[in-house]
Amino acid sequence: MEVTMTSLTTFYLSGIIGKEAFGADGDAIGVIKDLLINAVPSGLNDPNQQHVIGVKLKIHKETNYYSFKTFRVVKAREMLNVTCSGLIELGKEEVDNGLLLVENILDKQIVDMNGRKLVRVNDVRLATLPAGTFAVAVDIGIEGLLRRIGISIPIKRFLSLFKINIPAKFILWGDVQAIDFSNLNLKLSKSYAKLHTLHPSDLADILEDLGKKSSTSVFSALDEEKAADVLEELETNAQIHIVESLPVNKVADVFEKMPADEVADILDELEDDKAELLLKEMEAESSQEVRELLEYDDDMVGSIMTTDYLSFSETKTVEEILKELRIKKPEAAELYNLFVTEKDDKLIGTFNLRDLVVAEPDTKISSIMRSEPVSLFDDQKATAIAEIVSKYNLLAVPVINQNEQLQGMVVVDDVVEDLISERKTRKRK
Repeated sequence: MEVTMTSLTTFYLSGIIGKEAFGADGDAIGVIKDLLINAVPSGLNDPNQQHVIGVKLKIHKETNYYSFKTFRVVKAREMLNVTCSGLIELGKEEVDNGLLLVENILDKQIVDMNGRKLVRVNDVRLATLPAGTFAVAVDIGIEGLLRRIGISIPIKRFLSLFKINIPAKFILWGDVQAIDFSNLNLKLSKSYAKLHTLHPSDLADILEDLGKKSSTSVFSALDEEKAADVLEELETNAQIHIVESLPVNKVADVFEKMPADEVADILDELEDDKAELLLKEMEAESSQEVRELLEYDDDMVGSIMTTDYLSFSETKTVEEILKELRIKKPEAAELYNLFVTEKDDKLIGTFNLRDLVVAEPDTKISSIMRSEPVSLFDDQKATAIAEIVSKYNLLAVPVINQNEQLQGMVVVDDVVEDLISERKTRKRK
């Protein structure tokens, strides 16, 4: 009877693990325990990252890593046959820079980049092409789970009698990000490259859903700018875990990229000794801003204000200010309200981005600013904020001291966040 073999072989990881590999003479060489793919791409969409480069093979009682180039997977009537023309042992660097599919992917949580959420891998689909064998997709559906325990086909046949299908759910390999690496030698900053494309809020949600060990590993691999944005978005308990899990110098570097008020909020939740260590590790200027905010009682306006704001002299022209803004590249919230101050930092006016855009370049700020602006005192009760924001429809309110010197501003985003946090706390109680 003639057996037809496919020239393009697609198979599942669960179908090859535990299979015996046979030599050219037909004798069994060893048992396949895992497949190794290239895990350090040269670019974000590098197809070589999907390439199966090695196999973890158990020969008698010893387990070693061998090149997959000499292995061939053939499917005959849904049965997989694995042959090997000769064993070529892999070097340590190739193994260290590889990703083991069973150890690091199967049954592990990964990030679905399109869905921006964590999913669990039930199987991996692979394909053998003329250029080699590649990981094509991950199976996160129920069928993948049933296939793993060997009852997929019987159950599918049974359900077909009732015209019921088991939905298979695949995510293409290029749309996933592995995050649970057992191989600590992996170059994590490159391996987590895809995560940098996610919005900080989405990444924060993912970190909160991860186990403590994995969330710390992923956070550590982010650059300082991204880490700062993500830390701001995390819930308080997740922030504390990250801060307490990482070295003081690493946390201090991230804090320096964050608004002082956000740092103050986190330090408020830490033990005094730990907070002081972090403040001493930070650069003097950043540390001093945070210390000043920590002096305010929690129910004061000063405890909520941000010290990241933009102020200018009234003699500046529109063109001069626009040039400064292009150089500084401020955060969006800093542009909610722009301030005019005298030499002693006394607040004398405000203007907004629209005022700048519609004015002629040589117009002086004194001509477009609003004199006697609405403001809050830093030692006022925080309850006054909501009324001011609502009454004057402001996105940011300047905060002054008793000498009318500008100290910072309260951003409406922070007020809303505080209100949401209070409601969540009440619900828990």
